[in-house]
Amino acid sequence: MLKITVTSPEQTMAIGRQLAPGLQAQDVILLDGDLGAGKTTFTKGLAAGLGIKRNVKSPTFTIIREYQGGRLPLYHMDVYRLEDGSGDELGLEEYFNGDGVNVIEWSQFIADELPENYLRIVFKRDDAAGENQRTLAFEPHGDHFAALIQPLEDGQHE
Repeated sequence: MLKITVTSPEQTMAIGRQLAPGLQAQDVILLDGDLGAGKTTFTKGLAAGLGIKRNVKSPTFTIIREYQGGRLPLYHMDVYRLEDGSGDELGLEEYFNGDGVNVIEWSQFIADELPENYLRIVFKRDDAAGENQRTLAFEPHGDHFAALIQPLEDGQHE
């Protein structure tokens, strides 16, 4: 597992931007962590790295936000409200087998529906070290995602 400490929202976005060029259709990225830990900020960087110009907002109340106009579509999901595991009603499998990148916040609520390969990033706030300090822990599941984070492991992040 790779851990990176960031001290600003800009650094969080930069990591997302850096991962974007290596992403492929049907990739699944899980973002887990407390409210305000930086999940949507990271997704903004990912979207920018894909060439998406639209402003990325948290999908908390809409559950799924779709962003087009980049190299790949971005499907940003917040499944917090699916505590009963009703993700099958959303057609998640269609997204996972579709033409875009899937970013899922609060993935524990749909754990049974996740594909075999994905990248999980856990965001932890460290308020004692500073208001904006976060630790991002990267857990790749599958060779593609291990290769995707390799430049970050090599210390090549911005």
